[in-house]
Amino acid sequence: MKADAPLAPPPRWSTDRLEEDLQRAVERFRVERTTEPLERYLSEFAERQKVFESLFQRTKDLAHLRRLGAAILDSKEMQEAVRYLAGPPISEDDLKTLASASSMSPGVLAGDPNLAIRVLDTIVLALDRQRFPWVLQERKPTASERSAALLASAALVASKRVETARRNEGKEAQETLVCQALSDAGFEQVESRMARTHLEAPGPGEFCRESQLGTRKADLLVGLWDRRVLPIECKVSNSATNSIKRLNNDAAVKAEVWRKDFGELNVVPAAVLAGVFHIRHLVEAQHRGLAVFWAHDMESLVNWIATTKEGKGRPRTR
Repeated sequence: MKADAPLAPPPRWSTDRLEEDLQRAVERFRVERTTEPLERYLSEFAERQKVFESLFQRTKDLAHLRRLGAAILDSKEMQEAVRYLAGPPISEDDLKTLASASSMSPGVLAGDPNLAIRVLDTIVLALDRQRFPWVLQERKPTASERSAALLASAALVASKRVETARRNEGKEAQETLVCQALSDAGFEQVESRMARTHLEAPGPGEFCRESQLGTRKADLLVGLWDRRVLPIECKVSNSATNSIKRLNNDAAVKAEVWRKDFGELNVVPAAVLAGVFHIRHLVEAQHRGLAVFWAHDMESLVNWIATTKEGKGRPRTR
């Protein structure tokens, strides 16, 4: 092969082709969600209901919440329940910022009573008045109020946990799918790494999972046959609106950074997508230098990678 053979450009799909693949992805998403077992949510609900029941009992239906201090923040499960007393619920990171807390570990809170009080004061100020009207009115809850509050709180946490599990499992399954496709195509998996330059990335015919490429992390790094680097982001979206964050505000931004830092001749940023996206966001991502592939069509990714073997271009020194 000629040393100056042109490098194979990544595919740039037409709007019609993107629409076709998007419809296939949406249909797969529908099938997965409609066949998902209800037992997962019901199990989570039952467990969260037990935690909230314990919280109510220990705090005398939240009347003694602040008084108990660190004693009520003695586990991650109880901390989660306390955060969900707020309306809307407060994330752990936000709570740390609001309460000026360097850590939310039970050990740190137990050793700093003032810190625990600051955390609980933050929760009390943000307490959901619709779910817990009796707390601010300084009275005991009625039986129906208490039951409704327990049910609503358990449902909030259970829904969030199932949603998070879906996202994490979807991403894990997607990365595993890509790894299997690469292995089947003859690539060897190597250790994850910190690749400060493209020379430190996996070599031709190698790939690794979550690794740093320059200043940004990639879900996978692939060493193409022509010695370019293929950083891949695996993105699962459950709505067209959510796809802005997953695709344009994350993967496409990384693509621009990598292309700027390493040059267009050294990196080919790509995303493997599953779920629901907006066609406009897909078109925009391509314009910003992101190669788009789909989890339901690993053949297109593997076939394109194979073309990088046909024109290897100038090898980089390792």
